[in-house]
Amino acid sequence: MTQERLRTACEDLLRDARHPEEVTVRSITQRAGTNVGAVNYHFGSLEQLILSVGERVYLRLNAERLALLQEAIRRAHPEPASVDDLIVALVGPSIRWSLDPRSAYSVLRHMTAIAQSSGHPEVFRPMVEDIDHHLQFIPHFRRIAPWLSEIDVGFRISCLLGVRSQMTRNRQRTAELTGHELDLGDPNVVIAQVVAATAPMFTTPPFPHSNTVPNSSRH
Repeated sequence: MTQERLRTACEDLLRDARHPEEVTVRSITQRAGTNVGAVNYHFGSLEQLILSVGERVYLRLNAERLALLQEAIRRAHPEPASVDDLIVALVGPSIRWSLDPRSAYSVLRHMTAIAQSSGHPEVFRPMVEDIDHHLQFIPHFRRIAPWLSEIDVGFRISCLLGVRSQMTRNRQRTAELTGHELDLGDPNVVIAQVVAATAPMFTTPPFPHSNTVPNSSRH
């Protein structure tokens, strides 16, 4: 099927490219074994083809996250899933993909760059800003930390995703901050460190009479 050949060719080229500008209609159609008019015929534009590829890769990544979430729930039933397993399910796939040169993680990095430079950024927004899969984690973190509101848990998930992004995009800074003592090329090392650093956000109840500002969402 021509559409699928074009998607596969585009994904392969994006995965191997240093910059998204290297991926052109001509390079895609040559790899797919079709003519240059096929991109416009089947997708309307190169940008729409790239968006289709990005969505497909993003669905695979999220499917892996949600499979790990369901496995964590199943393993712990009837008790709540462990906080370590929830964190690994949420951020582990991204970290592993980012460290695996065979993965399609670079496609997602290129998608972010393309969306920022696009003349029509709104077409990328539903994918770039999608949080539906993140929302599925909130009730499970709340079972571990019932003293936290949904707002509190959502904020902590956002912080956790920020840590994830630091590990996938700015590892050199982390390497320097840790004196190059950690093997940041080993996903198991990175994930274990992220779990150790972030689990207390969900497992440490607030101290009585602390100086924290009361959360109006609890009233």
